[in-house]
Amino acid sequence: MKPMAHLGVGIGWRPEIADAVERLSGLDWVEVVAENVCPGHLPESLLRLRERGTRVVPHGVSLGLGGADRPDPAKLAALGERAVALGAPLVTEHIAFVRTSSPVLEAGHLLPVPRTRDALDVLCQNVRIAQDALPVPLALENIAALFSWPGEELTEGQFLTELVERTGVRLLIDVANLHTNRVNRGEDPAAVLDAIPLEALAYVHVAGGIERAGVWHDTHAHPVPPVVLDLLAELRSRVEPAGVLLERDDDFPSEAELAGELAAIRAVVTAGAAAPADPTAAGSASAARTEPGPVDEPCPVAESTRTRVALGQAALLSALVAGTPVPEGFDHRRIRVQARALAAKRADVVAKVAPELPVILGGPDPYREAFLSYAKGRPMTSGYRRDALDFAEDLLIRDLPADPAARRRLTTWWRDRAGAKPPRRIVRWARTLSGRAA
Repeated sequence: MKPMAHLGVGIGWRPEIADAVERLSGLDWVEVVAENVCPGHLPESLLRLRERGTRVVPHGVSLGLGGADRPDPAKLAALGERAVALGAPLVTEHIAFVRTSSPVLEAGHLLPVPRTRDALDVLCQNVRIAQDALPVPLALENIAALFSWPGEELTEGQFLTELVERTGVRLLIDVANLHTNRVNRGEDPAAVLDAIPLEALAYVHVAGGIERAGVWHDTHAHPVPPVVLDLLAELRSRVEPAGVLLERDDDFPSEAELAGELAAIRAVVTAGAAAPADPTAAGSASAARTEPGPVDEPCPVAESTRTRVALGQAALLSALVAGTPVPEGFDHRRIRVQARALAAKRADVVAKVAPELPVILGGPDPYREAFLSYAKGRPMTSGYRRDALDFAEDLLIRDLPADPAARRRLTTWWRDRAGAKPPRRIVRWARTLSGRAA
């Protein structure tokens, strides 16, 4: 595996902080959520950063390579197009599943895959399919989780190590996620860092979160806590990362606070560089590991293996978003926490992609109450924009909102955006709205 090109210290580019990002001194690179940019219409801010020589790396969130289904060719092509448009040295994604095809359900969130042989076989084949389709190298991120799967056969370190050995994929290690899993799943971050092949490290994520009732929530909306910086130092004592990136996705602080967090990250990385390498240090096991050789052609994955993984993921996702019974062996309390978090995130994202809806419904609180009521009986089966339209349609079918003027505004909003619909739904709509004034 060739050494990773140096990236330095960077930040996740988001439209809300685009101007501040451009002004940050000493910024080496940025990462952008791949699904949020269009190759033919890149934001002016990203274009200016590229003109200045700032590297831009697309970070995907929707492939679901840990899912039972093979990767969607259209999603792979879209990710590859963004890598080319941005001149990126690599693309990154997650070790997670995000949807099921039978039944058709979308989590709208990254969910952990079971660390079993079946799930690893499926993941490895999906990664090889992705690698063959993408024009640049791929790196995969360890995710944060609120719960564990029952009957797991491998530790996190074993799972990641075998993934690298079987596919040659690089790793994106999120140290905030290591802390999350320490709190939520009792996993030892040092043991993970000691076990994984750090020579495969692409770069590192750092982010903030908050603990509530004994559960750590990886919010990306809070300052980076000292405990996460300590884990960055732990990793830095073992290897010099090619890049370290600060993630912030919500409740954005001032430009000065962002600069301060980047300075704290840079200080940890620089301080680690001052210490001479010690072959007896904690990272010696990783340092001594044999460099991964050429990757063999993958063994075919039996359809029965994919079916077993699919059944487990469908049962879990259905419990999380459709209210079906929690599968045996899971922590029911944690699954309830995750289900509430998914519904809340769904409401928040729909409000962002359709900001008119809270206004029409009388404000954030009435909107949220109405949406969460809708979500209990209507799992998401497509993206958030489709979810917003389905939510509005559901309200109108039930003669809501009660205020006629608001209902007329919602009707107009829906008609302006719905476009062509399958005949069955048009008939349903026509029957429901028959006689109603436009």
